[in-house]
Amino acid sequence: MTRILGIDHVQLAMPHGGEPHARRFWVDVLGLAEVAKPADLAVNGGCWFQGKGIAVHCGVEESFLPARRAHPALLVSDLDALVERLENTGIAFKPGKPLDGYVRGDIADPFGNRIELMQRL
Repeated sequence: MTRILGIDHVQLAMPHGGEPHARRFWVDVLGLAEVAKPADLAVNGGCWFQGKGIAVHCGVEESFLPARRAHPALLVSDLDALVERLENTGIAFKPGKPLDGYVRGDIADPFGNRIELMQRL
């Protein structure tokens, strides 16, 4: 039987015209790099980002509604420093409920999608 080896990427929805906002959030604030979408997929709009061990695809959705419960959880090395950077750019951080082995909380991307940030203790 074939085994699942991992997650290749996470896709988040965004409205039409959201690419500049996604770039500011994922590149300027969170430090990922934008990667070119393959030509066959680029016609649909959206943008892709990646960093060490992470790939996020932002895709245009016709009847966009933000995901407020479903979410990716990103592991970070220094949550306090990231929260300070986020707050300096106007992005609110909401501390999460206790979870053994982690300190964590939530932010929203520019479109209202929930993003969980987690640091291992």
